[in-house]
Amino acid sequence: MLERTNMTDVSTLPAGDRYVVISSDCHGGASISAYRPYLASKYHDDFDAWMQTFDNPYKDLKGNDAERNWDSDRRLSEMEADGVVGEVIFPNTIPPFFPAVSLLNQAPTNSAGDLERRWAGLQAHNRWLADFCAEAPAQRAGIAQIMLHDVDAAVEEIRWAAEAGLRGGVLLPGAPPGSGVPPLYAPDYDPIWQTCEELGMPINHHSGSAAPDYGDYPQAKVMFLLEVTWWAHRTLWHLIYAGVMERHPELQFVFTEQGSEWVPDELARLDMYYGRMRNAGGSQEAAFGVGVVDQMSLSPSEYFARQCTLGSSFIRRHEVALHEQIGTERIMWGSDFPHLEGCWPWSKDHLKMSFGGQCTPTEIQQMVGGNAARIYGFDLDALAPIAARVGPTVDQLDTPLKRDDIPDEALRCPAFAIGKFRPDPDLD
Repeated sequence: MLERTNMTDVSTLPAGDRYVVISSDCHGGASISAYRPYLASKYHDDFDAWMQTFDNPYKDLKGNDAERNWDSDRRLSEMEADGVVGEVIFPNTIPPFFPAVSLLNQAPTNSAGDLERRWAGLQAHNRWLADFCAEAPAQRAGIAQIMLHDVDAAVEEIRWAAEAGLRGGVLLPGAPPGSGVPPLYAPDYDPIWQTCEELGMPINHHSGSAAPDYGDYPQAKVMFLLEVTWWAHRTLWHLIYAGVMERHPELQFVFTEQGSEWVPDELARLDMYYGRMRNAGGSQEAAFGVGVVDQMSLSPSEYFARQCTLGSSFIRRHEVALHEQIGTERIMWGSDFPHLEGCWPWSKDHLKMSFGGQCTPTEIQQMVGGNAARIYGFDLDALAPIAARVGPTVDQLDTPLKRDDIPDEALRCPAFAIGKFRPDPDLD
């Protein structure tokens, strides 16, 4: 089992008067050609042929700036300049044999051989990532990828990932309608839940991976943008009502880049239905819940409080105001480095804008680093000397960033755009 740092008590900042900032949401991967050595030799000819025809569809994965995904020294330098000393690494670049980034739900494969090659491509990414994290082990927690088509193979890969030190845990793929695999509430995946609990591997569910194929229509990207977080949110109630959290009480789930403000209302809705199904005097809801809710010893909100955490990427100021309702111990700040919509390279400004004047230093340290250390096993004492050089100070985050001081270039990030234009007297 992987060791996890106990950071429930952060009354003393590990770096003195500076915060130890860990981003719970960063992205990385190898350049496409660099994956070749991590593939079994039997795939090399297929890989070479795939490389000849592959057309990279993402502008941010082309040119020199794409090196942020795999250039270890540049990445460390740019993140430290942003005040960030630790990161959880989700995938970003395109692994072998995939038509697009693996974080997104993929089009169905054309054959069993195609599926086999994609699985080999994800394993190549995992092995590259283990080496990449080993270059800065105190500062990086890598997340292993799996596929759901072969549960036994997924379990074997999870065990390999734990042994290889990918303490970020597992990226749970979505299973939307049309994906060709059973829904996440199906019992098929019990070996995955059991293995992750046994090994202390968090299960991460990132926005984007659970959305269905929207088809080739002009409006498809708009529908994806408007609905992508809902498709990710639904995994919460699938796992709760499937009894996954009941049967595996030590298993931790992280919901990343899905916002935070949805949680109080959604938990209230889930608790309402739980109550109606459990004791509703013969109502229709009670009939629906027969055989399900009587196997749940807790309400949905209680499961969330025990086992769920938010990877709150570029969290908005009005979301931070809800931290006591959500649970201060349930929120982890993230920069989304190196994505354009993230708050880098203005993370210190973002922290000041979103947290300033709303929380105590203890609460801030918990949300910007302590919770991530607990979930992902970062050693805050090891990170403290770096934070003492680059971390934001307590004084800097004591008051909010003023509206007029928000950089115009930062408006590409939704948090800054909302801070700029949403009425808030604290920012004026």
